[in-house]
Amino acid sequence: MASAKGISTDDYKLFPSPRNRHRAIFLYQVFVPYPYMLIDLESYYFKGKYSLFAACRLSDNKMGQLVTLELPEDELKFKTRFVPD
Repeated sequence: MASAKGISTDDYKLFPSPRNRHRAIFLYQVFVPYPYMLIDLESYYFKGKYSLFAACRLSDNKMGQLVTLELPEDELKFKTRFVPD
């Protein structure tokens, strides 16, 4: 079994998705508290770069996923179109 390398920030413990095209943490971030939900970021047709991480929010140890986006309009698009299962 391979072990994923975690990334620690001030707010999160992150594990990058192997499907990420861009392996960066971008400025605009949306935490969704659904750790097992499949989020297909390509279907949002963002204008900028984006990445997805499995995440543990350190303030309350809540597990979920963190979507990071390069552009503020992409953050708004994700927030308005995202619907949990």
